[in-house]
Amino acid sequence: MNMKKQKPKAIVVGGSIAGESCAKALVSAGWDVVVIEKTRGPPTQNPTGAGLGLDPLAQKIVQSWLHEPELLYNNTLPVTITENLATDGEKKISWVIGREEGAKYLTAYWADLHGLIYNTLPPEIFLWGHQYLSFCISEDKLTVKVRAKDLETDEIIEIVGDLLVGADGILSSIGRSILPDFKLRYTGYCAWRGVFNFSENDSETILGIRKSYPDIGKCLYTNIGSGSHIIVTELKKEKFNWVWYVNQPEPELKGNTTSVKVSSDMIEELHQRAEQVWLPELSRMIKETKDPFLNAIYDCDPLEKIIWDRVVLTGDAAHPTTPHSARSTNMAIIDAAVLGKCLEKWGPDHLYSALEEYQSIRKPVTSAQVLHSRRLGQMKQGLSIPGRERPFDPRTASLEDSEFIVVPPFDVVPPILDSIFRSA
Repeated sequence: MNMKKQKPKAIVVGGSIAGESCAKALVSAGWDVVVIEKTRGPPTQNPTGAGLGLDPLAQKIVQSWLHEPELLYNNTLPVTITENLATDGEKKISWVIGREEGAKYLTAYWADLHGLIYNTLPPEIFLWGHQYLSFCISEDKLTVKVRAKDLETDEIIEIVGDLLVGADGILSSIGRSILPDFKLRYTGYCAWRGVFNFSENDSETILGIRKSYPDIGKCLYTNIGSGSHIIVTELKKEKFNWVWYVNQPEPELKGNTTSVKVSSDMIEELHQRAEQVWLPELSRMIKETKDPFLNAIYDCDPLEKIIWDRVVLTGDAAHPTTPHSARSTNMAIIDAAVLGKCLEKWGPDHLYSALEEYQSIRKPVTSAQVLHSRRLGQMKQGLSIPGRERPFDPRTASLEDSEFIVVPPFDVVPPILDSIFRSA
């Protein structure tokens, strides 16, 4: 009697873009998947987050996952230009210190991208409202068991699988259980973030932004002041996205998050400082943005390993990074795709070979990108950098400096993903 071979099973911890990307890649590779996520439902029901940029490889991967690839373009805007501006806050003037054309990024709203990928997956694979507690590998090292708590009933459940994927972000509980001495590096600055919905706001503010940033809609603008910089881009559906990096002592964080609790006094101080530092058109948009939020910015030195027995880390859990090279989401999506293709190539009977190949492909690339992004942030924030005599000053930037602060394309396609890049 022929018995159908049971599919291998992966337990993914984390239901954000990194986790759902892993779920999609592993389902496509023929695996059964369970996703454990502590939030109580899909974030598409309550849009949160801000803007992000997708590079060409991540675009191709996401398109290969969608039932209708054109949906990606229906929810994003193409960015073909990046421009760096020096800003003198006292004189209220800006001037171009670097401009690159020919970029191939797409800007997306976080919740829109999450929803696109989520809608390609069976909803029953997600255990919403469940908090990961612990894992253990069986004595014969053939399975991994995960314990999680239902946050509504306090019931403890146990799930047994063949692989545990830690896609639970920069403060990864799985990573910390494996590496108890692991510590994040505070960068010296935080990021205020906001999305300005101009379908509901004064047209004068919109006209001011479009006058100050004539290529907005196809250009990513970086304004660099004295010890500070701010990114401005346009998103689909009448939104401007901005991210303002501010040097400050490390804030006190509460709970398992890098978000800082924001008070009305802090927002008022933000508005006052914007008037001092940026051009009037930009400070006005910041002031009129509803519910800006604040994140402390961390990264870490590259880990020596991102795989252990039947456990693998992906996304920010594997390589916490600063946002300056727009790598976090892109690395997470590419991690997921490479992991899926390695598992498909080697099959469940050769799991360790698959994980070793995943690590060998991704670790050198992500390590280099994390360190590049770190240096880029230090420069734009006017912080001291090893190997430089003095901090970067946009008002006196040399050609070499200006070339460095342009983000490289990071466009090398791993051979294992060639089929995706050619077909999508």
